[in-house]
Amino acid sequence: MSGTLYLCATPIGNLEDMTFRVIRTLKEVDLIAAEDTRNSIKLLNHFEIQTPMTSYHEYNKFDKGKKLVEKLQDGMDIALITDAGTPGISDPGEELVKMCYEAGIPVTSLPGAAACITALTLSGLSTRRFAFEAFLPTEKKERAWVLEELEREFRTMILYEAPHRLVKTLKLLLEHLGNRRVTVCRELTKRHETAFATTLEEAAVYYENNEPKGECVLVIEGRNREDAVREEREKWEEMSVQEHMDVYLSQGLSKKDAMKKVAKDRGVQKREIYNYLEGRVE
Repeated sequence: MSGTLYLCATPIGNLEDMTFRVIRTLKEVDLIAAEDTRNSIKLLNHFEIQTPMTSYHEYNKFDKGKKLVEKLQDGMDIALITDAGTPGISDPGEELVKMCYEAGIPVTSLPGAAACITALTLSGLSTRRFAFEAFLPTEKKERAWVLEELEREFRTMILYEAPHRLVKTLKLLLEHLGNRRVTVCRELTKRHETAFATTLEEAAVYYENNEPKGECVLVIEGRNREDAVREEREKWEEMSVQEHMDVYLSQGLSKKDAMKKVAKDRGVQKREIYNYLEGRVE
């Protein structure tokens, strides 16, 4: 009988956020796979956890993942922890989870701290719908593609960023998204925790003059639907009604259906479109 992989969330700063269930599980499993054993040993020592550790990180996730799967198949119970937060979120743990499912090994997740959710709830922005982007890609073409997607995103967006790249990223977001509202969260759950609610432009200026410290989470407002509708309407209004009609007629729509769409695009009644085209539409 195979063992179980336990995804164990660890504190993102404040050790009091460690759950009783995670502490118990880390003591009971046969092995702990940690992103950085040098960092995790401090956590284990604090809670008097003496379970053996092994490293599992971005640079060995495939080879080491296979070895961990073999141990699980042999009946070992293994806990996976990251340096801070929930394994699998912007983290190589997602690859190990995939491997376990492919091998038929049971996986369970022990909930706890997650920087993205903590920042979202602190942001003062809409929490009903949100998109988690983690770190922007470092490769230029891929980053441009992601930014283009974010320009059209209506949901609240959550990004991670390192302090030394914060200003550059804020300016990049300002260039692509416009001057959106943003909450810059730093040192979450720690003594110097801050949630700076401002705009992208003001944030870029502020952190140019005040060097940021600690990992940052950016929570950015999504695109305004009313603005999007207005921009779309303005685009259509740049052409004449007849040119607008021709767009839909060329797609095979009937004149009646084309008039309905033109009226909707322009935010007017169909009768207005009909009256405008009277005598020009058969």
